[in-house]
Amino acid sequence: MLDLPQLQALHAVHAQGSVRAAARVLHLTTSAVSQRLARLERELGRPLLERTGRGVRLTEAALVLVEHAERILAAVAEAEAAVEDQAGAVLGGVSVAAFSTAARALLPPALALLRARHPELRVRLGELEPHECLPLVARAELDLAILQDWPDEPLDLPAGLDRAPLLDDVVDLAVPVGHRLTGTVSLAELAGEGWVSWPDGTGCHAWLHRITGGADVLHTAGEHHTQLALVARGLGVAMMPRLGRGELPPGVRVVELDPAPHRHVYAVWRPESARRPAIRAVLEAVDLAALELAG
Repeated sequence: MLDLPQLQALHAVHAQGSVRAAARVLHLTTSAVSQRLARLERELGRPLLERTGRGVRLTEAALVLVEHAERILAAVAEAEAAVEDQAGAVLGGVSVAAFSTAARALLPPALALLRARHPELRVRLGELEPHECLPLVARAELDLAILQDWPDEPLDLPAGLDRAPLLDDVVDLAVPVGHRLTGTVSLAELAGEGWVSWPDGTGCHAWLHRITGGADVLHTAGEHHTQLALVARGLGVAMMPRLGRGELPPGVRVVELDPAPHRHVYAVWRPESARRPAIRAVLEAVDLAALELAG
C-alpha cells in the first residue's frame, strides 16, 4: 500500500534530479530516501528509477505515479489547512526555506519568537536559493519561502502563489582600509576595480555583472565572511548587502553608493496554506523580525 512519505520521496527525486538532492530538500539522509523508493518499487513490483550518469531518471511507471502524487500531496496539504483552520490552533509542522543571509539574520529571531509564543509549533528551516524554493512551494513540498530579487530583474513567480514584501536590503561597497574610494561614490567610479563576487550561476553574481557592465571578477565565494576576508587582504572589492552582514573584520570599511542599490526580500506561500493558523503565525513572526531589522 502506498504511503505519503514514499510519494514525497519519488516526487522530490523527480523535481530535483537525484536522490541526494531530494534528500536535501526533504531534510532526510540519502539512505532514508533510497529506502522509501525501494519499498515503493517492491510494493508496485516495477522499477521506478534508471541511472543516468551522476543522476537518475524516472521510468514511465514512475512518471505516471508522479502525476497522481502531485494531486495527492496538494489535497493532503489542503485538508490539513482546513482542519487547522477549524481548530484555530497554532500547532503542527511548517517547513520554511530562505536564502543564506535571510537564514542567518531574519529567521533566527523569528523562530525564537515562534518558540516562545507557540511551543507546540514545529518549524523546520532550510537554506535554499530562490530558484530552488519556488517550485517546491508551488508543488506543496515547502510551506513558505523567503526570497530575494533585484528591481531590474524580478523573479517570475509561478501562477497561484501569494507574496508579501518584508524589507528592501541596501547594498554597500566593501573596500580594503586605505582604498582610494571614500565618502559616497557612483558606479562609474568603480571602473577598473577587481571584484570579489558570489559564485557564477547565482542571481547575485549575475546582478553584479549587470550593474557594473561586466565586472572583472577575481575571486568568488558563497559566504559573506569569506568575501570580506578577501577584501581585507586587498584582493578586490565587493558588493555587500546589509542584511546579515554582521561586524566588519579588521582591514575592511564600507562605502555608500549613490544611487544605493537594493534587493527586495519577501515571503511566498500558497494561498490555500494561509488558512492554517500556523502559516499565519510564521508570516507574522517573520514580518516582525523584518521590521526590527529595518528599524
